[in-house]
Amino acid sequence: MNEQTIKRLAIKTPEQRFLRVLADDFAQSPRVAKALLEEAQACLLGQGTVLRPGQTRVLLTTVGAGHGRALSQAATTEVVWTIDAGQEDRQVLAQHGRIALRRVRIQRLLDEALAQGAVATQEDLAQALHVSERTIKRDCKELESQGIYLPTRGKLKGIGRGQTHKAQIVGRWLRGETYDQIVLHTRHSLSSVKRYVQSFVRVADLSGQGFGVDEIALLLDLSAYLVGEYLIIYQTHDLLEYRERLTEQIERLRKAPRAKKGAL
Repeated sequence: MNEQTIKRLAIKTPEQRFLRVLADDFAQSPRVAKALLEEAQACLLGQGTVLRPGQTRVLLTTVGAGHGRALSQAATTEVVWTIDAGQEDRQVLAQHGRIALRRVRIQRLLDEALAQGAVATQEDLAQALHVSERTIKRDCKELESQGIYLPTRGKLKGIGRGQTHKAQIVGRWLRGETYDQIVLHTRHSLSSVKRYVQSFVRVADLSGQGFGVDEIALLLDLSAYLVGEYLIIYQTHDLLEYRERLTEQIERLRKAPRAKKGAL
């Protein structure tokens, strides 16, 4: 798929139609229109109860289901999976290619499963992404060689042996990398990188105010596991050389008219 084709596809999306309506019918600037789009998506789609284009429902093994029994006998949970994230995925495809996009999707699907109380196998991933299980195994091996933790059913007991991609991205930001540098190194889209950093800043702020993990997870619509991982990063980077950057972002958040996703 060449660059011109990618650009044409990017125009034919519900998101772009919404942006055009805001610009043409309501005379909103591109920046304001994009902010309104992000807020609408967060409010309307954040709970995952309504499927948007690119999403599907799948049955996966419930977290905590015993490993000593056959998968067919294990408890299952219905999960909403984002197979195609729209513009974010097109950014990755245009900048980094098909293989990078598939690996980004693998990480996203595993995160979404865990956040909804389920865990996927490599076979589940292969079926969802329409590739062979051998391809998924090769992708997972490459991602794990980069120190990225992939919470598949076979590896879930090994939590703590590595960091998820979100944690790695936040760590890079705290250590001074720019968004563009992070995109180059991690192969993720600019919008997803910004979202991970903004979520981390909110977690750090709420933790500083005395909120617990479960409370923060509920307030920010994040998994308790991700909140816990962000807090570990926050604590291990609570040093003068990193504190200034985080403090500046927290102050910007507090000065905003109201705390919301995408406000930073």
